[in-house]
Amino acid sequence: MNNAGHSPPAAPATQSTPLPAWLVHFCQRLGDDAGEPVELIETHISWILLVDGFAYKLKKPIRLPFLDYGSPATRHFFCAEELRLNRRFAPDLYLDVVPVDAESNEFAVRMRRFAEAGRLDHVCERGELTTAQLSELARVIVAFHQNAAVAAADSRFGTPEQVLAPALENFDELHRLLPEEPRRLDKLRAWTSDEFARRRERMIARKLAWRVRECHGDLHLGNLVLIDDRVTPFDCIEFNEDLRWIDVISEVSFPYVDLLDHQRPDLAGWLLNEWLAISGDFDAVPLLRFYAVYRALVRAKVTGIRGEVIEAGKYLTMAERLMTPPSPTLTITFGLSGSGKTWASTAILLADKTATTLRLRSDIERKRLFGLRADAASQSGVNSGIYDDEANSRTYEHLAKIAAELLENGWSVIIDATFLERKQRDLFHALADRYQVPFKIRACSASTAAMKQRIAQRHDDASEARLDVLVQQLSHVEPLGRDELPFVLAGNRDRV
Repeated sequence: MNNAGHSPPAAPATQSTPLPAWLVHFCQRLGDDAGEPVELIETHISWILLVDGFAYKLKKPIRLPFLDYGSPATRHFFCAEELRLNRRFAPDLYLDVVPVDAESNEFAVRMRRFAEAGRLDHVCERGELTTAQLSELARVIVAFHQNAAVAAADSRFGTPEQVLAPALENFDELHRLLPEEPRRLDKLRAWTSDEFARRRERMIARKLAWRVRECHGDLHLGNLVLIDDRVTPFDCIEFNEDLRWIDVISEVSFPYVDLLDHQRPDLAGWLLNEWLAISGDFDAVPLLRFYAVYRALVRAKVTGIRGEVIEAGKYLTMAERLMTPPSPTLTITFGLSGSGKTWASTAILLADKTATTLRLRSDIERKRLFGLRADAASQSGVNSGIYDDEANSRTYEHLAKIAAELLENGWSVIIDATFLERKQRDLFHALADRYQVPFKIRACSASTAAMKQRIAQRHDDASEARLDVLVQQLSHVEPLGRDELPFVLAGNRDRV
């Protein structure tokens, strides 16, 4: 359940005070009605009762700097808010708000119980989290954000000042908790201030572009669960608007950092790439490192508060790695339809141990450029419609424009496209030279029979290449020149 300040999932808090009488009576009544014992879980801000296939969540009567559950009225209000907000993405889990009894004025959020083994943090720890599940998570996030309420232009939410304040407040607490780390913390604080200054205008622009929305606010793996093989978010932030009304890329930084924390950079990179491919929000990428470093430092603070100094130091190391990524590279694929370009670019993406490689698929970006969904049929013929010469030139120029901004902001880029014409390859080689990054070519090839078979077997894919397209490509491909061969990746292997 919720952990204040966007923390990783916390262990249940140790019960240090007697339970209130109304809670004891409620437990007894639930147990008597169900004919089975009630399991009680206590967190820092809630009590959760598990019985008869249901979970009852009750707010503790506490006040903290980031929440106020101090009166029965506020606790009732936030129960209603928890129900309202979580039903946006988990209506089958969140059922209703029920009274505890007629005298206490206490209420509980009633939820349908689910198998804890299905929580994505547990799935990941078992080594069972898949790219397919994270692709679905990306779709869930994008769909949820598209329907989420938009922050008003004159609201405080998402303003640069509101974003910076908690990031800097972290350091005051971290210096107290980790007195042995002043130099590291000062360096991280300086980077945070400098990075904020670099990104301030983009933050303003993104709010005006409706990118600040009423999000989940705590979307780590422990608040995502597999139910009937579908990824379902739950337990969003209901008690603090400032933590919930955020830029959508700030939301994406939660699972991105959590997957890195679980030592799965391959899956972190995959989730980020799937989210970008579905949303098309490449404008968000320059902000991701700022938010990711912030998330890592919040984890350092939370573990420091728990007295886990060594663990807190590990999160400082994570933040340092996030703020100093490796030098970027630019890679293009080369090959006919069905030659294995997407397979090869996927292998490169998943092999990146820093999760700093972003892929642009021409099939997806071409359709987005012409106002089509990735899975939409354009009804274009060979060398016509969105595949004629003019459309091809516009598509490659569009890919180059996106790639330029990603490279400028320190992200490695793979362009998954055929690149059958020399002028297309030269465009991206010049781009690499402009940003002084290494240029690479991942050449793919396969037998004609194999390519025909793969094309025939495609379904639910953005590519519209058919057998007639392959025939046309075979007669028009411009082979790599001798001067291009030094840039071909060593160890290229055809997909078999």
